[in-house]
Amino acid sequence: MAKKKKDDADDLYIEEAEDELDAASEEALIRAANTVCKECMQIQRKENILVVTDPHTSTIGQALYEAAARISDRVLLVMMPTTHRHGDEPPAPVAELMRKQDVVLAPTRYSLTHTRARMQACREGTRIATMPGITMQMFIEGGMTTDFNAMQSAIAQLGKSLKRQRKVNVKTDTGTNITFEIGGRWELGDNGICNRPGQVTNLPAGKILAMPKEGTMEGTIVIDGTWDAAVVKEPLTIKVEAGMVTKITGEGSDDVKAMFVEASRKLKPQQQSYVWTVAEFGFGMNPRARLVGNVLEDEKVQGTCYFAFGDNTSLGGHASCGIHVTGVLKKPTVTIGDVDLLDDGDIRI
Repeated sequence: MAKKKKDDADDLYIEEAEDELDAASEEALIRAANTVCKECMQIQRKENILVVTDPHTSTIGQALYEAAARISDRVLLVMMPTTHRHGDEPPAPVAELMRKQDVVLAPTRYSLTHTRARMQACREGTRIATMPGITMQMFIEGGMTTDFNAMQSAIAQLGKSLKRQRKVNVKTDTGTNITFEIGGRWELGDNGICNRPGQVTNLPAGKILAMPKEGTMEGTIVIDGTWDAAVVKEPLTIKVEAGMVTKITGEGSDDVKAMFVEASRKLKPQQQSYVWTVAEFGFGMNPRARLVGNVLEDEKVQGTCYFAFGDNTSLGGHASCGIHVTGVLKKPTVTIGDVDLLDDGDIRI
């Protein structure tokens, strides 16, 4: 497998690929890469493919390159420097390359999903799978081993029930009680099947999401599952008024506030408040996903829901701020319009 070492600079863990994987892991790696290319992206022989990776995810990037190259002879592999946080833009040459492809596969340490580069590429017809923070274990186990076609059908079926539902209430035994309306429509595309121009998916996939209508959210969110890239030891309580975070308390709250304040300092004064926007709401639909302390898989766990904070422009909002951080709630009770979706984490649909 892979060994890990502490990065003293940013207190993160870097996956360091060994020269050789054991036979079982090598087989699982090849199988997962083939699943991405054949089942999820449905790559065709004459398509142009770009694999974007960084030093944290290079082993997975190489496996995806090799799997894609077994289908098409128009495959590029680009190693870019690691960015500093989710939502940071990739280097300009990488962004330019993304626009010119049929397919982009992006296993990177930090998310490219909510970047201008990703959105521009999709507008020009590129279909993209982002895999922010993907680890070897996540790539070959858990949510990546689900039946993507069956999950696509389940998401589509539930989407029919939610089509005209706009009012949402979320409660948990730990203290969450939040109400809001959704803006726009429910997004059903995060099902792992990404076979049409302009589509984007996260892998592992499996969630239904929407943008809370700006200014409508009121109440309290208690993050008791995972926050950003860690399992929560003590709950983080977030007070929301008119769709904006007004107070954060609990263990680690000072660090959380500092992260958002730092992001705001990079913005123009009139934009600085955008970092406090509740940007996204969603719930997991992947029966094989697990809470592992990585938002990529955590927000897909069936029986959980999540809220994301910061940039909402990829969902049609106005809060352009370059930060997008997610917190997952365990065992929520979720009511959407007249649909009782979850009862203490048990799915009712």
